[in-house]
Amino acid sequence: MTVQSLTVRSTTLDVMWADGAISQFPTIWLRDNCPSGLHPETQERMLDLLALEDEPELISAEINENIVDLKYDDGHISYMPVALLSTHRPGQREFDAGDVPANLWRGDLGKVGVPRHTAAPVLSEDSALNAWMMDTASLGLAIVENLDDRVEAGVEIAQRIGFLRQTNFGTTFEVINKPDPNNLAYTSVALPLHTDLPNQEVPPGYQFLHCLANEATGGGSLFADGFAMAEDLRLEDPEAFRLLCEVSIPFRFHDGDADIRVHRPVITLGAGGEVIEIRYNAHLAGIFDMPTEIMPAYYRAYRAYMAKTRDAKYRVELKLKAGEMVVFDNRRVLHGRDSFDPSTGFRHLHGCYVDRGEFFSRLRLLASNG
Repeated sequence: MTVQSLTVRSTTLDVMWADGAISQFPTIWLRDNCPSGLHPETQERMLDLLALEDEPELISAEINENIVDLKYDDGHISYMPVALLSTHRPGQREFDAGDVPANLWRGDLGKVGVPRHTAAPVLSEDSALNAWMMDTASLGLAIVENLDDRVEAGVEIAQRIGFLRQTNFGTTFEVINKPDPNNLAYTSVALPLHTDLPNQEVPPGYQFLHCLANEATGGGSLFADGFAMAEDLRLEDPEAFRLLCEVSIPFRFHDGDADIRVHRPVITLGAGGEVIEIRYNAHLAGIFDMPTEIMPAYYRAYRAYMAKTRDAKYRVELKLKAGEMVVFDNRRVLHGRDSFDPSTGFRHLHGCYVDRGEFFSRLRLLASNG
């Protein structure tokens, strides 16, 4: 954006842009963001903010091609790129390629509406990787198909994004029916819709479930958009929605090797009031311990959200095949499965997690290199 004029005031620099809009930059902000205060290689801040006056006095401002020269009464001179000022106007957030709007969905998405991408291009081409990741970020759910018949094939896709998240279940995990399970996922019983590991301080972000075999009768996978259910609850029962946002409840996982617990709300909101996280797992919820006077109302709210997880209008059902991998945002999309009969065939999923931070970092890098 081109600068039309500059006006030096007592505590601000007023910039008029070519379109007539005016941005007011406080002088303390200008000094704090002077390029000379950044390390030349790491670009990390080196300036001691407490060494500045509360309101540094700016005495002149001149445009020199794409640079604004700023002179202060203490002798300091800043050379501020116009692009920096335009990108970081007060009250305006910088564009973030990792900020992908959530496209809410319900059961009418259907299994045919779940985006599908082929493994080979995702592994070898950044454009294909970006396309798959954008679909996954938007819907919170996608499928990668035609994976090799190897346990590590799904992990290789995940590692195209970044580091794997290690939990008390390991860096990867096998979803199979096994003796002496420490989690219901390792049984053949039905799993109601839930998010994984809400007992963690920060639950894992994106979950990868690579199907190596699904020959048993039953064992279909279930998915639902937890954000959509929360937004519907906000409209239908604002008080229930408020309680689920404001009241923390205990979540706990414990076995012989771990006892991991937190108090957190079921619904977490962002700075703009938007839903950014769902923690819902009726099997890992602890004993409610909120004050007696709000407990009945909280139970009503909790049951209202639970009822939506049982409502077929929100669910998408998939029968994963060998060579397919479902990937979903574990802090948004609830997942579950139908029971299956292990005597009728083998069912084996290989899983891992990649945190949201790694996921969106890769999207930003792909955008900057594209």
